[in-house]
Amino acid sequence: KSCNNIICKMGAGGDGSVTRKAADKKKSLSIEKVPVLTSVKDDLTVLRYMWFGKPSGSDHAARLESFYGPQAKAYDKFRANFLWGRKPMLAACAARLKGRKNLVWVDLGGGTGENVDMMSKFIPLENFKAVYVVDLCHSLCEVSRQKVKSKGWKNVHVVEGDACAFRPPEGQATLITFSYSLTMIPPFHQVVDQAESYLSGDGYMGVTDFFVSGRFDLPLRQMPWHRRFFWRSIFDIDNIDIGPERRAYLETKLERVYERNSEGSIPYVPYLRAPYYIWIGQKHTDGHATHDVKVERPPLFPPTFLYTQSWEDPEPDMKVMDINPSDTVLTLTSGGCNALNLLVNGAGKVVSVDCNPAQSSLLELKKVAIQQLDHADVWKLFGEGRHPQAAEIFEDKLAPFLSETAYSFWSKRLWYFQQGLYYQGGMGKLCWVLQIIFRMLGLGKTMERLTSAPTIEEQRKVWDSNHLVHFIKHGPKPLVHIFRKIVTFALFNRAVLWFGGGVPMKQLALILADNISVDTYIARTLDGVAENSCLRHHNYFYYNCLMGKFLPDNCPTYLTATGFQSLKAGKVDSLVVSTNFFLDELRSRIYTKVILMDHVDWLDLGKAQELATALREQVAPGGIVIWRSASLNPPYASLIRTAGFEIRRVSSAEAGYMDRVNMYSSFFVAQRKPLNGAAAAVGKKQ
Repeated sequence: KSCNNIICKMGAGGDGSVTRKAADKKKSLSIEKVPVLTSVKDDLTVLRYMWFGKPSGSDHAARLESFYGPQAKAYDKFRANFLWGRKPMLAACAARLKGRKNLVWVDLGGGTGENVDMMSKFIPLENFKAVYVVDLCHSLCEVSRQKVKSKGWKNVHVVEGDACAFRPPEGQATLITFSYSLTMIPPFHQVVDQAESYLSGDGYMGVTDFFVSGRFDLPLRQMPWHRRFFWRSIFDIDNIDIGPERRAYLETKLERVYERNSEGSIPYVPYLRAPYYIWIGQKHTDGHATHDVKVERPPLFPPTFLYTQSWEDPEPDMKVMDINPSDTVLTLTSGGCNALNLLVNGAGKVVSVDCNPAQSSLLELKKVAIQQLDHADVWKLFGEGRHPQAAEIFEDKLAPFLSETAYSFWSKRLWYFQQGLYYQGGMGKLCWVLQIIFRMLGLGKTMERLTSAPTIEEQRKVWDSNHLVHFIKHGPKPLVHIFRKIVTFALFNRAVLWFGGGVPMKQLALILADNISVDTYIARTLDGVAENSCLRHHNYFYYNCLMGKFLPDNCPTYLTATGFQSLKAGKVDSLVVSTNFFLDELRSRIYTKVILMDHVDWLDLGKAQELATALREQVAPGGIVIWRSASLNPPYASLIRTAGFEIRRVSSAEAGYMDRVNMYSSFFVAQRKPLNGAAAAVGKKQ
C-alpha cells in the first residue's frame, strides 16, 4: 500500500496513467531496448569467450559447447565482421557450380547455418537436392534449426554429429565446405579423408580458415617468423590450430583449382589483421596444380598500369602476319586489346607478357570478364569504362576466377569503373589532364566536332579551322617555336613522357637521333591522325582519348558483338597471361609469330643483341617477327638481320602518317630464314 501511495504521488492527477508511462519509459531504457547497446553487449560477450574463455570438457563436443554455447545467439552478427573468407569462398564455389541442378552440399562444421543463407545469394537453394549442415556443438545446431524453420528451407537438414563420421545418405556430395571449421577439428586427417571419400568426381571442396605459413611455403602464403609465431600463439589459446599442416594435407588428397591468401580486420581490435585463406580443390586430374608467383612492379613504374588500351594499330599487323590456327604467338601485353584481337583473328595460342603486374591484371580481368559475363556487362566495363554494379559483379562473378595478384590489384581499384576506366593509369591521367587544358583553351567544342565528324573531309575542316592549329601551322615561326617549346616543357617533359606516355629515355634518345625535336614529333603524330583518319568511325584510339570511352561501331575487336562471341565460344581460353620479362618468356617455348611492339627501343645494344640471339633460337623457321620503333632506322635492326632474319621496313611516318596510332616512325617485318642443311641436322639430333 505504501508503495502504491508513492506511485500515485508520482502521477499527475493521481490516476496512475503517468506512473505507468514513467515505468514503461524506465523499462525502455534498459540495454535490451537500445539496439546499439545490445549489439555492443553481444559483441563483448563473444570477445570475452574468444579472448578469455577456456574451453573445458571431457570430450571435443563438450569443449565446443563450453566455448560456443554462451555466444551462440550472438555468433552470426559478430562473425560477419570477422570471418572475411566465408562469402568469397561460397561465391567461388557457386561460380563453379553455375547452371547445375540436383546438387548435394555438405557444410562440415556449419554451425548456425549462416552459410546456407549466404549461398542463397549466389545459387537458388532449389538447385540443391539436399543441404546438410553438420556440427558437433548442440547450441549452434539449435540456432541452425531455428533458422531452417524460420526460413522455410525444406531441403536443408541439420545434423548434430561428428564430421569425421558423417556421410550423406545420397552417397556422394557435389560440394563440401569447411568454413572456419577445419582448424577446430583435431583429427583433421580423418575428416579430410572421410570428406574426400564421398566427394563426387565433378564436385568441389571449398575451405576458408585462418592460417600461418610454413617456414618454407608457396610465395603468396609465406610469412615472416614473427607473424607465424604471433598468430599461431593467439589462436592456440582457444584450441584452434592454424598451422600449415591442414592445407598441406588437403593438397595431397585433392588438386587445387583456386586459392587466395589475405587478411581481415577484427572487431574492436585496431591495427591487427588476421590472416585467412580461401582454397578450392577437386579430384585429381591428369594436370597439375599451379600457383601464383609473387610479382612486384619494376623500379620507376607507377603503382598502376600505364595503358588502358593497346597503342599499336592491329590492322597493319594482320596484313603481314598471316595469323592462323597453327600459330603460337608471343606479344607484349600493354592494354591487352591486341592480344585478344590475335585470338579473334584465329591464332591457335597467344602468350601475352608484361613485366608490369598491373598490365597483366588488366588483361586478366578482360579475359575472365569475357568468360563469365554477357556482352552487355563487358561493354559497360570496357566499352564505356563505367559500370554501376562493378563491385557486385566483381565479387560474385569475376573474383572467383582471378589470380591472387589480379584480385589484390582490382579489389582496391573498383572505383576506376565509377570515375571512368579510361581516365586511370598513366596515359589515362594524361588524357584527362589534356581534356581539361583543351577546354580551358576554348577547344572543348572543337573536340566534340572532331569526334562527331561523319567523314574525314569534315574532320579536316574542323581541324584546320581551329585557331590554335592554324596558328601552329601558319603563324610567325619565331612565335610558333616559342609556343611549342613552352607546351613541350609543360606537358611533354621527360617525367610526363614516362609516367603518362610510357616513353623511356632510351626511346626519347632515338627520336632525337633522327634530328627530330619532341614538339615536332608530337605535332606530326597529331596532325597526321587528324588529316588522315576519321576519329568517329575508324580511329577508336584517339576517340577514346578525347571522350573516355569507345563506341559500338568504333572499338577494339574483342568488344564487338561478333568478336566477343568468338572469344566466349572458347578462343579466349587459348590466352596465356604472363607477368615476366619478355626475354624469359621468349626462351620458354618455340613461337611461329612474335610481336615486339616498341620493346627493343627500350634496350641498350647489349640487351638487343641478347634478344636477337634468342629470336634466332626460339622463332620457328619461316616465323614472323614484327616491331615498331620511334626511330626511322633503329640501330638494332641489323642485329636481328644478322641473327638469321630477312628484314624489310613496311612503312614509315616520313610522309606524316603511318597508321591510326601514328606514334612511331617505322614499322618492320622480319622472317626467320630456313635452317641450312647442317643446322637442320643438328636441330634434328637435339
